[in-house]
Amino acid sequence: MISEQQKHIYDEIEGGTRSNWHDWKWQVRHSIRSLETVEKLLGIRLPDDLREQYAKITSKFPMSITPYYLSLINTDDLKNDPIFRQSFPVIDELRVLKTDMADPLGEDKDSPVPCITHRYPDRVLFLVSNTCAMYCRHCTRKRRVGDKDSIPGKTQVIEGLDYIRNTPRIRDVLLSGGDPFLLSDEYLDWILTELRKIPHVEIIRIGTRTPVVLPYRITDELVEMLKKHHPVWINSHFNHPREITASSRAALKKLADAGIPLGNQSVLLAGVNDCPRIMKSLVHKLAVNRVRPYYLYQCDLSEGLSHFRTPVGKGIEILESLIGHTSGFCVPTYVIDAPGGGGKIPVMPNYLISWSTNKVVLRNYEGVISTYREPDSYEPAFCDRNCEDCSLTLHLDDAEEYKAVGIEKLLADYDKTISLVPENNTRYHRRK
Repeated sequence: MISEQQKHIYDEIEGGTRSNWHDWKWQVRHSIRSLETVEKLLGIRLPDDLREQYAKITSKFPMSITPYYLSLINTDDLKNDPIFRQSFPVIDELRVLKTDMADPLGEDKDSPVPCITHRYPDRVLFLVSNTCAMYCRHCTRKRRVGDKDSIPGKTQVIEGLDYIRNTPRIRDVLLSGGDPFLLSDEYLDWILTELRKIPHVEIIRIGTRTPVVLPYRITDELVEMLKKHHPVWINSHFNHPREITASSRAALKKLADAGIPLGNQSVLLAGVNDCPRIMKSLVHKLAVNRVRPYYLYQCDLSEGLSHFRTPVGKGIEILESLIGHTSGFCVPTYVIDAPGGGGKIPVMPNYLISWSTNKVVLRNYEGVISTYREPDSYEPAFCDRNCEDCSLTLHLDDAEEYKAVGIEKLLADYDKTISLVPENNTRYHRRK
């Protein structure tokens, strides 16, 4: 289904038709990169201050918006529209504070080879593309994404694969960028195939914003390819309920129906979603579409993002409005990605009021204060710290389903039983 605004937009784009509106490659080729095109396609004239500042801003931080995402803008209230605020440049982006950093998360410092950020012990970030469907104004990687569209060469990607292959402790690989779904199906398939050949890689995750800004990228062919590489997890990046449209719901349905677990990572953005009611609506809509709210990020200290940042207290307020007030799986973990590369630090409301040697005092979401009695005597199993030879409780292998019963026991080659005897058989009792 196509809205009147979408029809107006593709009618205004040379060669645009109803059918190619749903072609993701057409959407990317016709990404909007100029102020004049925004005005033409939306049928508006932007305020003079935005027009005057536009060239100055985009010389440092370019603009690119898919026709689809542009069509979601509410032209009757540009100033407060969350779609417009996330996609159109404003002069505040050029205000760089002393605390702002080009690489606030220290990703480059934790990069042992090109394309790889290895911060946590058992997982790595694998940056396989610098290309995005849209340049989000709040992007933490403005130094890398948006300034230059590119796909790392195959040689660099092979270096990354070799690093993962030669580092056995890596069990989880997160593909990011840019956006991995801006790669061709064939190239992404090759990367996933190479990762699946590595015995110690258990989980592959893909971070993408295409379900939000380019839902037509989630094609049947892409989904069939992804299914070959299970277990694959996908994290989307919805920030506002208005981003969940019929097209995005269809894209999420394809992925979920393919057995792909879906998560969502939102960024707390001033003027976009810094409201408990907005965030509650978002997490509910995500859950209905089988997407688990995963993280709520405090906005990073990247250059030019100060106008998007909120106090940490705002995030705590939002968490207080969710915990206990809605389903537990609808509550994301609120995190601050520590500047300098410290990693994600959970920041949650305080529910532990006090504690003593055998009692803790807690409060719930309503303010009810309770106590929990701890054991008076707790004696853990003796541990000599020799985990390799542990014979206590450290049995970590899967349980074997070998204890057959009934006729199955007689048929099983591994069991030496040759007959089944009723419990009170008189003859067998005489034998004893």
